[in-house]
Amino acid sequence: MSTAEETAGGEAQPWGEVTPDAARRLLVAAVEAFAERGYHATTTRDIASRAGMSPAALYIHYKTKEELLQRISRIGHEKALKVLRTAAEAEGSPTERLAEAVRSFVRWHAGQHTVARVVQYELDALGPDARAEIVALRRRNDATVREIIEDGVAAGEFDVPDVKGTTLAVLSLCIDVARWFNVNGPRTPDEVGALYADLVLRMVGAQK
Repeated sequence: MSTAEETAGGEAQPWGEVTPDAARRLLVAAVEAFAERGYHATTTRDIASRAGMSPAALYIHYKTKEELLQRISRIGHEKALKVLRTAAEAEGSPTERLAEAVRSFVRWHAGQHTVARVVQYELDALGPDARAEIVALRRRNDATVREIIEDGVAAGEFDVPDVKGTTLAVLSLCIDVARWFNVNGPRTPDEVGALYADLVLRMVGAQK
């Protein structure tokens, strides 16, 4: 993962609080390997090599490859949820809050697209207990966006016959940015965020 990507769109890398340094390096190496090769095709030896460590050193910090994926997924989902909650709890109308939620959520998925691809698309590689933890975080994301849309409908700002289905569509649209975003492409994370915010407001029939 390049330094440019770690800070793209003004987003700091999500591993800043992970200590010690060796544990953080292994997380970064695992993200790179999982994104490039997929979880199942990646070995612990691959991860250790990318981190400049021996395979034995990896097990000092993580018992299994799955534990690495679980920690990556948990940190990534917690960061994404914080982005959404910050927008949802801000002052302003439902239209303003939904626009900011989408803008910042998309910006995160673009600026951290390698991390986000692993976080969003390797869920099925986790065992039942680890998967349940991440699914619970996803449901909080869903609830946060749904609450904003419900507020907009109640205030007469949105025309949304199916709030649940629209919430799923909004989140799917935002998350998919991680799959295709290219740092060398024509748009920055900020520009993609602004574009998607406008698209979502049109989707909910916002009275701007």
